[in-house]
Formats: sequence, structure tokens, C-alpha cells
Amino acid sequence: MGTGSVRVGVLSLHSSKETKAILNAVDDLGHEGEWIRQENTAIEIDSEGVHLEPDVDVIANRLLLSNTGHPSEELGLATTYESLRPMLNKPQATLTALHKFATGVKLADAGVPVPDALLALDNRRLNEGRGEFGEEVVYKTAIGTHGGGTWKIGPDETVNPRVGNRQAFLQKLIERDGEHHRDLRVYVVGDRIIGAMNRYAPENDWRTNVALGGDVEDASDRLPDTVVEMATTAADVVGLDYAGVDLIEGEDGWFVLEVNPTAGFRGLYKASNVSPAPYIAQLAIELGGGEVDPERVADLSATLDDSRPASMPPEAEQIREEAVSIGYTEEVLVSGTSGSRTVIAKSDTGAARTSIDTGLAAEIGAGPIKSITRVRSGSSKSSKSRPVVDLVVGVSGNQHTVTASIEDRSHMDYALLLGRDILENYQVDVRRRAEAEDYDPDREEEEEEEEELE
Repeated sequence: MGTGSVRVGVLSLHSSKETKAILNAVDDLGHEGEWIRQENTAIEIDSEGVHLEPDVDVIANRLLLSNTGHPSEELGLATTYESLRPMLNKPQATLTALHKFATGVKLADAGVPVPDALLALDNRRLNEGRGEFGEEVVYKTAIGTHGGGTWKIGPDETVNPRVGNRQAFLQKLIERDGEHHRDLRVYVVGDRIIGAMNRYAPENDWRTNVALGGDVEDASDRLPDTVVEMATTAADVVGLDYAGVDLIEGEDGWFVLEVNPTAGFRGLYKASNVSPAPYIAQLAIELGGGEVDPERVADLSATLDDSRPASMPPEAEQIREEAVSIGYTEEVLVSGTSGSRTVIAKSDTGAARTSIDTGLAAEIGAGPIKSITRVRSGSSKSSKSRPVVDLVVGVSGNQHTVTASIEDRSHMDYALLLGRDILENYQVDVRRRAEAEDYDPDREEEEEEEEELE
């Protein structure tokens, strides 16, 4: 197409600071960005062929598949675009990266070191293999994000092949004795490393995700040659054009943990003052046949411009789909590491966090405890400490991984209280109730309302 202006579409249906940064970089490099999202997107087939709205020359795929309950729908959309235009981070590659065990298999088959792991669809086989991983083992859902759906399991805890509707697997825990738990995020664009950061677990947790409060430290200038080769090879093996590659160092060397096609920019920029956005924009523009000034790319990378891009479409004049309605009490499926139970839960919009009864938490294997939070109950001005754990709650066909507090609710009617971390996705109809057989309306006043303290 020559060296004229290239129209770069970024396929992203959610509000994303990373998408904004890429689009702003495209514009700053003298080309034209288009945000492909719900309000402005249509594909039409007629006798003359297929027509895109907006029409673009090349597409950068940033669909967040791990955050949707129906990834096949968005994969189908990405596949439609891939058949029509050149695309960065193609659907098959993002599907592999979406499934953490599939990523591990792909890397191991190519000779890239990954932690030992076991996925089994049979409960007996999975627990028989538990002893191969030592005293503690990582147990995680194959699809998850921001550290949700990841637990550290002790020797006497049994596990299930599924947590809710997600496949789950065991993975060897890689740690170095006496060191603060950390891993390394390396951001790869094309065949180059843009930057790297050490990520440290926050207090009372072992996971290093920035979204969980983990701290970061620049590591861009001191990467071992082994890490450089492993990170670039991992992105190439999975088939991603840009990715955040997570590695960890153990007593036996380095291992690749995950390859993330939609890794955030905030942590890397905080650590290194380098934004990957201009480099992704450059890769897209060049794939579309355009040219950029490399010095300009380097200059732009010193700023993370995630302001509203010129190409962000105005809100469409259309009737928005109403939020799914749930009752004041609702039948839900609650899952932990060792089982699931269907229970009647109470909706409480006054509670910031979902909470679960101690007995029910033990029954389903909700845990281990990851941290302690302080909450204020009811109208009391005093607060108390409660342990919190990861919990998977199925509501109206949707699955939510939340950090729930544990408390003794044996004197209350409901073993599970749905807080705003779940209710924000629904409209609560206080007239609807799904009651348990032993429900006692005279005891309802004993229910507490929680407010999480900052």
C-alpha cells in the first residue's frame, strides 16, 4: 500500500487504558487510529463482498477473553476480522495464551522450561498425582486473570478437576529459599524486549500481580541472556506479536509461568518509565505497509498517554441491554478447591465484599487464607478483622472470582452474603426471594451489613 497513512484498528470491546495508549501513539506517529468497539462496529455482506465499519488497514487484537463468560463469541469476532485484514495477536494464538495449561504444553513441547504440572479430568487421577509436587503446590484455574483463581495448597488438601465451570490443574511451586516471593514480567513486542520488571508479592499474599497490590522494580537493564532468549522464544512459540511473559527463578534455573496477550502497561511504566504502546503502534503500522520514525517511537515511549483518543466513538444512541435481575435472595453455586455447593445467598448492597460462613468455606475448600481485612458491621463504629480467601460464585449462569471474607454465620439464615463485588453486575429485585426450607423470617434482623474499611 506504499508509505501513506495507515488506518490501525484496535479491537477492544472494553474500556482499556492500554487501548487508549496504543491509539494515541498511532496518531502521534502520523497515522490514523480507530477504536473497534460496540458503538461503531458493523460488518456487512452483500453481492459486492464484505464491508467493514470502521474500515481499517490492519488490526491490533486486544480482546480480554479471560474476563468474559463467553470467549467463543469474541474469538469468532476476532476470527472474522483476521480473515479480512492483517492482524497482530491472531485469535488462535490468543486462545492458546488464554488457557494457561495449553500455553504450558505448547512451550514444553518446544523445549521452553516450564514448571511441572498436571491436568486431569478425573478427580481420582488429579489427587493421585498431588504427591508428585511436594509439600505445597499451586492449584489454579486454566483461565483466570489478575491472580484470581490461584491457590497454594498444602499436603492434606484434596482438589477438584474443576472450580465452578473452569478447568483447574496442579503446578509445581517454584520458590527460592529465604527470598521475598517475586517473579519477572518481560514485555515483548515483535522480536524485541521493550522492558522488564520484578514483581513482588504484597504483604500477606504470595501472588505478585500488580492488580493485587504487588510492588514493582525495574529490571530492564540487567536481564540474563537466558531470560531474554526464553521470553522472546515463548512469545514466538505461542504465536503472539506482543505479550507480557512471566518468568520465575528457582533453584534449578528459570521457568516461564504465563504468556499474557493483554498484559497491562501501568506496572511496567511505573517501574521502567517505558510504555509499550508506541512499539505496538509501530508494529501495526509497519504490518499495514506504513513507515514510522524509530526515534519518534522511542521519544513517545517515555510517556504513557492513556487519555481519551480522538478515535473513541461517542456513546451510541441505543437502548442498552438491562442488567440481569437477581432476587433479594438467590440460589447460587459456590466453589472452592475441593468442592461446590448450591446455596441460597442474600444480596446485600451495603456490603463491599462477599462473605461466607466458616463451615461452608471449610466444606468447599475455600482457601487457604490469603490476607486479613478489617470490616465494620452494621451501625457499629468499631471494626474487626476477618480472613479473606478466593471464592468462585456462579450467579444466573455467570461466574465470578472474588476475594471473600470468612465469618461465623451459623446464627444467621444465609451462609453466603453477596456483596457489591458481585452485585455491581446485576440489578437486585428486593421483591424476589428464593428461600431455603429452614428460612425463619423472624431471624432476618440478625443479618449484618458490612462495609469494608479503607
